[in-house]
Amino acid sequence: MLTTLLPLLAFVLLTAANAGFVAAEFSLVTVDRAEIEQKANAGDKKARTVRQALRELSFQLSGAQLGITLAGLLTGYLAEPAISKLFEPVLHPIFGSVTDTAAHVCGLIVATLVSMLFGELVPKNAALAKPMPLARATAGPQRRFSKFFSWLITLLNGTANWVVRRLGIEPQEELASARSPEELGLLAAISAQAGALPKETAVLLQRTIRFGDKRAAEAMTPRVDVVSLRADATVADLLATSVQTGYSRFPIYEQTLDQVTGVVTVTDALGVPPVRRPTTRVSAVAREPIFVPESLDLDGVLEALRKGNCDVAIVVDEYGGTDGVVSVEDLVEELVGEIADEHDIEEEPTTAHGMPDLTVPGSERTHLVDGVLREDELAEVSGFHLPAGPYETLAGFLMARLGHIPAVGETWNEDGWEFTVVEVDRRRIEQVRVVRPEVSEDD
Repeated sequence: MLTTLLPLLAFVLLTAANAGFVAAEFSLVTVDRAEIEQKANAGDKKARTVRQALRELSFQLSGAQLGITLAGLLTGYLAEPAISKLFEPVLHPIFGSVTDTAAHVCGLIVATLVSMLFGELVPKNAALAKPMPLARATAGPQRRFSKFFSWLITLLNGTANWVVRRLGIEPQEELASARSPEELGLLAAISAQAGALPKETAVLLQRTIRFGDKRAAEAMTPRVDVVSLRADATVADLLATSVQTGYSRFPIYEQTLDQVTGVVTVTDALGVPPVRRPTTRVSAVAREPIFVPESLDLDGVLEALRKGNCDVAIVVDEYGGTDGVVSVEDLVEELVGEIADEHDIEEEPTTAHGMPDLTVPGSERTHLVDGVLREDELAEVSGFHLPAGPYETLAGFLMARLGHIPAVGETWNEDGWEFTVVEVDRRRIEQVRVVRPEVSEDD
């Protein structure tokens, strides 16, 4: 009886040890490193132990794998024969002379199932669900085990790393805790889809991540839409133009808009006494302009505006010509979407994203969009990504594909997507109807 009970007791202990190694392995991989760092800095001793294990993660995971392997081998050596003996009295009447073989098969099956259930699956699922408490509970014993077998683990790890390097891969001791901007944006989208993050917050986070990757040319008001004044215009002219357009800042130029000499605001004009406004030129109250290249990223534009203590900059192209203007409001809108002020004409209702809600009623496949939408904005509204080409907006894409300035009603098909020009103002495509491909049920 004792020869049977002792191996069975060993089986229970080995299964528990296997569970501990599995829990340590999965909890160390999934635990929140920032929370561990915070607790460790606050004086939590167990958190410090976990932090130390994370700093030598590859070594500790190798130790856990060694422990799992040893537990499995000892289980097969000690427990399986003892379990087989328990089945022999039951199986002998059925199998007769082959009872020993049948009992060994049953013992192997039972030992494997129990070990897999309680030694593998239960601790794995528990560690994935509650990594913090299990990491705190298992990190200490795991580190002591790894230290005891450090010579063997070092040998095995070194051999494995040598093989990995032969494959052209550099081994890492720790998991990379930093995330790229693309990964952060994807995490925000996934979190929003799962309901863990408000959709508005996810969109704001994605816009913030993309902010530094955008160029001045992508946020500016294009030259054709810039309202400007000649340098010899008067302050009275400026105030009249402001009332007419609703704008409060104007570039001033000599002969053409490529010769911008300053920027003047309504605030500057109001500082001129009313009796002198009809005779005072705007150049007399204008401020020194800030010029930024169209290729400058928005972080650089914001820094230039901050250093110049100004809220508008002139965007110039590679030839020195004026490409447009970019303001602080333009930069803010890149983060939060369109901002309507008291001068903006009320247009279509907007979604929580700050993008116009342009879905055509009755059809989730059809969207009515602005022709000047850029790639990221178009993808956000409709799902279509502009292919690479000598253009930056949907209007530029259509003109490049059609080879001319399209008229109202012209259509272009691209990979199943249908684009129809709805409105044209002079030579500018104002609105386009976008119809996404029909998705079959099989897809």
